[in-house]
Amino acid sequence: MKTSQELWGKTPEGKEIYKYRLTNASGAYVELSSVGAGIVSVVVPDKDGKMENVVLGYDDPMSYFADGPCAGKTPGRFANRIAKGRFTLDGKEYELPINNGPNHLHGGPKGFQNQVWESRLNGEAVEFLYDAEDGEAGYPGNLKAVVRYEWDEDNSLRITYTAESDAPTVVNLTNHTYFNLDNEGSIEAHELTLNASEYLPTDPTQIPLGDSEPVAGTPMDFVNPKPIGQDLHADFEALKIGKGYDHCWVLDDYEPGQLQRAAELYSPKSGRLVEVLTTQPGIQVYTGNWLNGCPVGHNGRIFHDYDAVALECQHFPDSPNKEDYPSTVLRPGQTYQEAIIFAFSVR
Repeated sequence: MKTSQELWGKTPEGKEIYKYRLTNASGAYVELSSVGAGIVSVVVPDKDGKMENVVLGYDDPMSYFADGPCAGKTPGRFANRIAKGRFTLDGKEYELPINNGPNHLHGGPKGFQNQVWESRLNGEAVEFLYDAEDGEAGYPGNLKAVVRYEWDEDNSLRITYTAESDAPTVVNLTNHTYFNLDNEGSIEAHELTLNASEYLPTDPTQIPLGDSEPVAGTPMDFVNPKPIGQDLHADFEALKIGKGYDHCWVLDDYEPGQLQRAAELYSPKSGRLVEVLTTQPGIQVYTGNWLNGCPVGHNGRIFHDYDAVALECQHFPDSPNKEDYPSTVLRPGQTYQEAIIFAFSVR
């Protein structure tokens, strides 16, 4: 594995931003940034051996701050939505910034995705560290979060998350990469498979109502491979709420700490395929419904709605307010540990 590190830029406050590249023997590589501990690019071959970038990203490091898509980054302290920016833990109510309708999203406007993380090469891996202070964005506890990326010779990218807190808190970390396996055009012809027979219906503000419902017989059914665009614009309440897919699916056979297959995304055009594995209980599928107007992408690319899809492995939205959901509470002496693998190949 060939590794490199470069000073990519500086913030107006003078913080240094670093970019890393991990290249395997075949020449396939990933680029990572200390802004939001994020993925900048993933360059892998198509069925004819042509190397192209398959994720949404920007050439200007400053474009990653407060970008609408949260491209490639690590949102936190709590990824996804918390209803009305409030939750109660051990009898105390906490208030968080409201930044998505009436709700709190991705840790608020100053969430982990908009911070410059400490970073380093550690052998053939890249590690990012962020220390969130007690009370930051309203969350309790001083939280130390670490994101580690490993790229292997088989074009698999492994992401591991660990976190510790000195007080009871909640945490939910994911990766917010957007995929376009053709490096151009819409993702509506991409075929998606989800290892999920149920999903979480939401209210009009995209907060889960509570219980999951079967996907069978609805546009939410991806148990078998289906083009994303097949039902994307169907007359179905869930799709009208978000102008497309932006929901959390409940992964079948979830066991805490156990890696399992969550999703598979395939492009018949390029022949590229990415298999997604995770230890997390859910996967939020977001079909880039609001990409119009986002920062200019690599090589001057202008993105439009539905030009990329995010597959965000995570705990369920609004978990701190839903006792029946897998817990997102982290207590002193415990270690939060989760993993995601994006395994690229061709068919």
